[in-house]
Amino acid sequence: MKEFFIENDGIRLHAKLDMPKTIQNETGKCPLVIVIHGFTGHMEENHIVAVVEAVNDIGFAALRVEMYGHGKSDGKFENHTLYKWVTNALAAIDYAKTLDFVSDLYLCGHSQGGLLTMLVGGMRVDDLKALIPLSPAWMIPDGARQGSLLGQSFDPVHVPDFLEMDDRRLNRDYILVAQTIHVEDEIERFRGPVLIVQGDKDEAVPLEYAQRAEKLYANARLVVVPGDTHCFDYHPEIMTAAIKEFLK
Repeated sequence: MKEFFIENDGIRLHAKLDMPKTIQNETGKCPLVIVIHGFTGHMEENHIVAVVEAVNDIGFAALRVEMYGHGKSDGKFENHTLYKWVTNALAAIDYAKTLDFVSDLYLCGHSQGGLLTMLVGGMRVDDLKALIPLSPAWMIPDGARQGSLLGQSFDPVHVPDFLEMDDRRLNRDYILVAQTIHVEDEIERFRGPVLIVQGDKDEAVPLEYAQRAEKLYANARLVVVPGDTHCFDYHPEIMTAAIKEFLK
């Protein structure tokens, strides 16, 4: 495992590169999966580590990257926005493209990272072979436009300066940015394979968004994990088995 920072317009993004034990071809190259956490997450969460270990098991490298204001990356949580995360993800892809051992690139993200995967996938159709959104929080833009987000209600036209959470807060730019995002546009752009995985007891993201995404993508499969939560607390092995089968 290699730990380092990726530069993105003066912001340092904390990253870890996990290589497979063996590269099973004569070229010395292997595919790489970029793995991104969710809204309040970081790269050491159990479900993120499970994804990394799963792709390593089948001969893929994994690049974990923490987005602006999360983990050990620069920036304050309260100042992060989806626009900032998009530029972060683009920087991660550009970094991965410089690695001479990489044969193909894949993008995987959980929750808000899953939403990010859907957005960036449409922007980088020539760079990414496939997408893996996990419990994708596609409802964030809709909630921002409707004035209901993170269990709080607000005037979507006159957005408050901050949304107060239990132990954190978000400034209004997060909401204003989310209001401008229409994921359908980027879904339409991406024509490659897509694997969506979500638990049917997800307490944070309605399953209907994943079901809708499966129908809108040109080539998508949805795996629903029975009885599981937003972070796959009960059956992570079903989630990782679906990823392994998809990548193979």
